[in-house]
Amino acid sequence: MAKRMLVPLDQTLEAEAVLPFVADAVSAGATVRLLHVAPQPANVVDVDGYIVAYADQELSRLEAEALDYLRTVEARLPAGAPEFAVRFGDSVDEILLEAKAFGADVVVLTTGHHGGLSRLLVGSTAEQICRRSDCAVMIVRPGSGMSSDAA
Repeated sequence: MAKRMLVPLDQTLEAEAVLPFVADAVSAGATVRLLHVAPQPANVVDVDGYIVAYADQELSRLEAEALDYLRTVEARLPAGAPEFAVRFGDSVDEILLEAKAFGADVVVLTTGHHGGLSRLLVGSTAEQICRRSDCAVMIVRPGSGMSSDAA
């Protein structure tokens, strides 16, 4: 069993398919860090071209929203409070940076719930994490049970 588990979540039910495994790990004494990665905010401009929120204000707002979300996820886990982290930027890069900073033994995430052109061009987030991670990666396919892949 992993001792330090990083769990990236993107506010989708599909991403939350990892929670039963995470709950078992918390019960077994693992340290869990829930991570949310958001795009880097920019100034918010209205239709007339006036700035209505500066990037730093938007960053604070997005961070507060992400922390609220992670706290709602925490409520679904057993006692043994997970740690929280919010990062801004490219999701793959930020997940890998957080895994290194946290000293993660394993990154636990889902695959198969994002599609579109970018997935065809550069691969899924899970695929990129598997290729580039220095630690093990566990991939959960929503609705089809769990599978793991050591990177």
